[in-house]
Amino acid sequence: MELPNAGALVLVLAATLSVAVAYDPLDPNGNITMKWDVMSWTPDGYVATVTINNFQMYRQIMAPGWTVGWTWAKREVIWSMVGAQATEQGDCSKFKANLPHSCRRTPAVVDLLPGVPYNQQIANCCRGGVVSANGQDPSAAVAAFQISVGQAGTTNRTVKLPKNFTLLGPGPGYTCGPAKVVPSTVFLTADHRRKTQALMTWNVTCTYSQHLASKYPTCCVSFSSFYNDTIVPCARCACGCEHKTCARTERDSKRLMSASGKSAVAVPVAARGHANQRQSAAPLLQCTTHMCPVRVHWHVKLNYHDYWRAKVTVTNFNYRMNYTGWTLVAQHPNLDNITEVFSFDYKPVVSYGSINDTALFYGMKFFNDQLMEAGPFGNVQSEVLMRKDDSTFTFRQGWAFPRKIYFNGDECQMPPPDSYPYMPNSAPAAVSALSLLSSAVVGAAFLALLMA
Repeated sequence: MELPNAGALVLVLAATLSVAVAYDPLDPNGNITMKWDVMSWTPDGYVATVTINNFQMYRQIMAPGWTVGWTWAKREVIWSMVGAQATEQGDCSKFKANLPHSCRRTPAVVDLLPGVPYNQQIANCCRGGVVSANGQDPSAAVAAFQISVGQAGTTNRTVKLPKNFTLLGPGPGYTCGPAKVVPSTVFLTADHRRKTQALMTWNVTCTYSQHLASKYPTCCVSFSSFYNDTIVPCARCACGCEHKTCARTERDSKRLMSASGKSAVAVPVAARGHANQRQSAAPLLQCTTHMCPVRVHWHVKLNYHDYWRAKVTVTNFNYRMNYTGWTLVAQHPNLDNITEVFSFDYKPVVSYGSINDTALFYGMKFFNDQLMEAGPFGNVQSEVLMRKDDSTFTFRQGWAFPRKIYFNGDECQMPPPDSYPYMPNSAPAAVSALSLLSSAVVGAAFLALLMA
């Protein structure tokens, strides 16, 4: 039998893996789409409105926010922007009078901060790059800015689409496809009596891969139950222990953060902002055996005749991060019978028709929607009451624990299945056999004693 060409096999495997790692089975249609609508032509280019739509059910973009980049097809420049700004102007020395906003061939664009003057704002801009998850708050799952492009085409036929799009949200993990021309967007006027149309529209779709974002998981899961004294902790080094600085106490954390702040003094002023941003983004973790920034604990708390109750606690071990607008996703077959969630907001995640085994939890506005930094206030918790399904409900073999847990869109490291707390009368088979043998021996001895 002739073996296939090794090079071709490697290419096929690489293509398969690149697609697989960006696919989330719990949110199969989740993506971020950037839509460019050309609203008018100018003497040397066009004015476009760029809309960033987050179609991911439970993955948001947190502070310091998104950064969008691309490569111009020709020698285009950005004359002006509203609702966003390019991070660098670049070399505009060939322009004598009016200077463009950016002359870089590969611009990087960021959102403006809240509170900028009204003449620099458009709708859905200026949130510091923060974009909510679509399942959590659809109205805040969008961002937008306006861009005036020069030295470009001035008709549908002469415009060259930008290429090599990138998206940081705020870190790596997103891969963007090529720009594709689509039917022009239709807009409805404020009085809903007239429709207008963009002169040209193209879309760019970006998908997320946790494997590209981080070498290790960013959260872990631990279990406990009322029917077993065993607490199943997060696995040792579940999020990796390599080259991680940790603090044993809150005093240590303040000392380490102070030391990192002093080291930034040696950085040149022009680069100090980026250096401080990188330092603040680098986690400073509380010393634990798992070394994860976040731990999710699922405790099977109570058993009633028709209901059962679980307590979910999310703990932050990062001294440098507050998780604002956090999300938690759990997959369990009994989540289709949720009766009440006591301290979180809840929405079902139904990705496959009638299969309703996944729940999205997030904090209540102005109550616990912010998971504070590591410390005495660095946790949020709620209890979930579920109605039993007589045909499936059991406490045996770890059934009461979730199959998957996601925090802020990243899948958490689960404990191994053989370590789950089991019922006291559900001993392993080897133990049961030994017990039976011991009972038989004791019974035979007792009979012999009676007959003596």
